[in-house]
Amino acid sequence: MPLASLPKPPNRAPIRIAFALVLLWILSWPAFPQQPVAPAPPAPAQESREAGPPKRIPRQMALTTGAVDGIVRERISEGVSRPVAGAKIELRGSQLKESIAGISAGDGVFRFLLNSPGDYELRVEAEGYAGFEIASLLVNANEVVTLEIFLVSTTRAALQSRLPRLVELGPPLPGETIMAVGSYREFRHRLDSDPNYIVELAPEALPPVADVFNAVPDRWALMQPDYRRYSAQGEYIYTKPHWYDPFNRNRFKGDQPIWPAVLGQQVFLNITGSAETFLDGKRVPTPSDVSSAQAGTPGFFGRGEQFFLDQTLRVSFDLFHGDASFKPVDWRIRVTPELSLNYLDVRELGVVSPDVRNGTTRFDSHLGLQEAFVEVKLHDLSPNYDFVSVRAGIQEFNADFRGFLFVDEQLGVRVFGNWKSDRIEYNVTYFNFLEKNTNSGLNTFNRRDQQVVLGNMYLQDFLFPGYTVEFVGAWNKDDPSIHYDDNGFLVRPAPVGNVINQGVGPIPHGIRVGYFGWLGSGHIKRLNLTHAFYQAVGEDTFNPIAGKPVTVNAQMAAVELSLDRDWIRYRLSTFYSSGDANPRDGRARGFDSIVDLPNFAGGLFSFWNREALRLTGSGVALTTEGSLLPSMRSSKEEGQANFVNPGVFLVNAGIDFDITPKLKGFANFNYLRFMHTEPLEDVLFQAPIRHGIGEDLGVGVQYRPPLSENIVLTGGASMLQPGPGFHDIYTGRTQFSIFGVAKFTF
Repeated sequence: MPLASLPKPPNRAPIRIAFALVLLWILSWPAFPQQPVAPAPPAPAQESREAGPPKRIPRQMALTTGAVDGIVRERISEGVSRPVAGAKIELRGSQLKESIAGISAGDGVFRFLLNSPGDYELRVEAEGYAGFEIASLLVNANEVVTLEIFLVSTTRAALQSRLPRLVELGPPLPGETIMAVGSYREFRHRLDSDPNYIVELAPEALPPVADVFNAVPDRWALMQPDYRRYSAQGEYIYTKPHWYDPFNRNRFKGDQPIWPAVLGQQVFLNITGSAETFLDGKRVPTPSDVSSAQAGTPGFFGRGEQFFLDQTLRVSFDLFHGDASFKPVDWRIRVTPELSLNYLDVRELGVVSPDVRNGTTRFDSHLGLQEAFVEVKLHDLSPNYDFVSVRAGIQEFNADFRGFLFVDEQLGVRVFGNWKSDRIEYNVTYFNFLEKNTNSGLNTFNRRDQQVVLGNMYLQDFLFPGYTVEFVGAWNKDDPSIHYDDNGFLVRPAPVGNVINQGVGPIPHGIRVGYFGWLGSGHIKRLNLTHAFYQAVGEDTFNPIAGKPVTVNAQMAAVELSLDRDWIRYRLSTFYSSGDANPRDGRARGFDSIVDLPNFAGGLFSFWNREALRLTGSGVALTTEGSLLPSMRSSKEEGQANFVNPGVFLVNAGIDFDITPKLKGFANFNYLRFMHTEPLEDVLFQAPIRHGIGEDLGVGVQYRPPLSENIVLTGGASMLQPGPGFHDIYTGRTQFSIFGVAKFTF
């Protein structure tokens, strides 16, 4: 059909205009009158748990300072740049004469905080880059000025061509220097320019509680996501806890409150169980005694081979109130029982018991209470976790770094704490000793008449960073008493010299000795240093070797130097304890400790340190187990200190090897000699006795399979090659020892 013949659409404009006029007339009509409605009473206030519109909480105090920060970059090409690290930046005030210097970090970032408002000049210098300067930089109060600075490299670019240079043109011209012109961009931000910032906010306009914080009923029991799609072996985060797993949120290992519904969310329980197996096979000088195990043998010394096995089970219950870490606990209750099962097998009679009818073997068991104390924090001294606390009951205490004077678990009261952000630590203690079981060394419930008062103080970073100095003062009051050990041997007083008064019996005597010590441990640059010095003064009311009361004046000194080089530590050390040159003059000059357990000169891997050597022809030992001192006392735990002794001088060389992160090796050598042999000659009725004790060699390894202290396997072997003095007292036969320790801890 032709377009001209199509009908025209109707004109609807008049209809639209009429509809608009009617609509305007309706909207302009007055509203119908309505009855007034009383306002509804306000609903009771309820805690809001729904998110409201975003609003800012006003600051508590307006800032009066400003800040300048930014980043320093080098432009590589258009749109490509890299940070400039180590750039020296100086911000200098033009009017206030204020100058602040800084260095850009590895990502090129720098910051100047808490700057006074004013006009500043900023300079940037970096090696290999042209300097950059902003002559005027205005910093306002409550404002952050952020700068993006681009430096230009000052390297010379030689003009090069791909075509070879003709010889007749002469040498090439030097490269032209690139014009070094830096640039920067500036960004400013003020809190007052935030449209949501409200200077004065009414309380009813505050955001809902749900926008401010979220209350969590128990923050310790938050469920962790199970993000692993496939099962795999190894250590992973968000591991589900189990009661037998001591590492992953275990309620019985202090990771979570033990009973939050009743005791609250700050009371924790830490249960620690350990099983330790100790094996020791040795050959030491052993006399045949009055009745030989092998009838008809003519030798004075019998067979000295001995085997000892000790199996201990220890469980510690530690209930405390506080945080799981950092902050000192508010109070603590700890109880630790320990069970010992021990077995001894020797080759001669009279060793396990003075009654030869008891044979050559012994099995014994004992349950001791090694810890039972209550601890309370008395006061916080500063906001840096400085505090003072008191602990009362059976507790462990070590008086110094290496255990030279006192290491024991005894009944007492201890006041301790720190000061100056833990730079100064201090202890003041009083102990009233318990008797020890002879074969296990564990506590009994019987008192022994011995008391010790001790105080020490540690000063960290003393003169040198990483070096700690310690000062010790102690008083040992060991009252007269008569005591036989669990095997029937007389140990107090020591059965030697004039100990027996004919017709009366043993003569008890008391010890009143004070100790003053200066010690240090740490490093001075690369050199590791440990040193100790003790002075002992006092009296012994009746020393059995001297046969009279004696005054005590004795000294002990030790120094160890070590150097770490890669995976090896080289050690050199020396140990000295004074000896008595005249045992009958009424002055005791041989040093003896209270209860020592030194980790020095090889420790467990030293034959002289680990093994006890009984002094033949007397009821005392030349050395006791776990001691470097030839104190000639009957027992370290049950006997009394003896200050009439020969003393010792020791020179040590050793090497420690970190073979792998789990395996460590030890090699140790000691040369030993007596300081004075007159006390030995007086007791043994033998003269002369020379000074050389011999050479002590030891090796050992320590293995930790899971790289923690839960499983620790230690083993070693040591030997003592007798010197002339040892040969005079005992024999020239080589003495040896092989031991192993397996410790499992939960």
